[in-house]
Amino acid sequence: MISPSQLQKLESCPDGPLQIWPLVAAPGATETSRPLATLTLSLAIPTYNEGQNIGPLVARLTALLDVALPKDYELIVVDDDSPDLTWQQALALTATYPQLRVMRRRGERGLSSAVIRGWQGARGQILGVIDADLQHPPEVLIGLLEAIQGGADLAVGSRHVEGGGVSEWSLARRLLSRGAQTLGLLLLPQVVGRVSDPMSGYFMVQREAIAGPLLNPKGYKILLEVLGRGDIDTIAEVGYVFQERQEGASKVTWRQYIDYIHHLLRLRLGGRLSHMHKRFPLQRFVRFGLVGLSGVVVDMAILYLLHSTLGFPLTRSKILAGEVAILNNFIWNDAWTFADVSQRQKGWSARLKRLLKFNLVCLGGLVLNVLVLNVVYNLVFGQRWAYAANLIAIAIVTFWNFWLNLKLSWRVTQTK
Repeated sequence: MISPSQLQKLESCPDGPLQIWPLVAAPGATETSRPLATLTLSLAIPTYNEGQNIGPLVARLTALLDVALPKDYELIVVDDDSPDLTWQQALALTATYPQLRVMRRRGERGLSSAVIRGWQGARGQILGVIDADLQHPPEVLIGLLEAIQGGADLAVGSRHVEGGGVSEWSLARRLLSRGAQTLGLLLLPQVVGRVSDPMSGYFMVQREAIAGPLLNPKGYKILLEVLGRGDIDTIAEVGYVFQERQEGASKVTWRQYIDYIHHLLRLRLGGRLSHMHKRFPLQRFVRFGLVGLSGVVVDMAILYLLHSTLGFPLTRSKILAGEVAILNNFIWNDAWTFADVSQRQKGWSARLKRLLKFNLVCLGGLVLNVLVLNVVYNLVFGQRWAYAANLIAIAIVTFWNFWLNLKLSWRVTQTK
């Protein structure tokens, strides 16, 4: 149980634009953005359901930094209002560890933005970040600190240099990690190519190198934002072996890879993507497209069964296959793509209305799909490659289905 005196130590989380000010704050900065006293290092620790790990992590960090930077550092836990009350457990540690500060963040989520909020309230000339799950060995901090003090603007913990590696990753996870890095090199070579491990979440940076620009991170990969928007000249890399999580559940999901790609595109296109996003909800479209892929599998399977196996005519087979795929897609879109809208339109009556609208829109798309299929199959391919013609038809109709369903089936702006 947290005592009233301990609750008084809980700090309010900064808000407003995600922007880091210099220690000598620029004109226009609020009073809360001006640090009261400076320190050498501020280390942000973003947390969500890390109650089992926060105590051991703080103990190991303070044991190291009390020797390297006695009374000249701070640890800033920024907790996204964890259900397991990580913030309370961290707050209870402040009596033992005076260099520890705790922020409980509500109304905002995400690892990268949590790190920036911690940095906004930091007093350090050097800003750092470490995961709370003990997968980043705390001992590597000393090497990162020495690199920064030696003149580097940015010091990155890397799994891909001498002394680095991963402990027990599966082949699939290794391939995903390397594939994401390769994609980054293709889309953003001048940023991603500057470090061997652009997906690292373990690094330190000189405050002055990122002070000023408005930051706009996406997902977990805040290092991309630092490299892309910061004034980074000299970079050092320190090898570390990524450890397996001992307590708690991993938060790495396929969505993190989607966010990573989105972040790369946003950095690559600059403001153009954000302007486009205001008019076209890209993230929702990606979900719609992924659901559509599941529908493609259903559509192709039914089409093959009816046309190739049972000998039904192509057009009739396509209509039946398309309707089964429509039902599949509605279920997933209602539960995931437009879940925020569905939750505000509860009840079977509302769900049935959405299904009818979705079916009508997609039946219109199906008519268009059948027309395109027959044109491509008969006129373009000369009555060959029926399944390739079907894929082309599906791709063309996807935009039609998404846009009309966004405006009619799931009316985002008119829900109650």
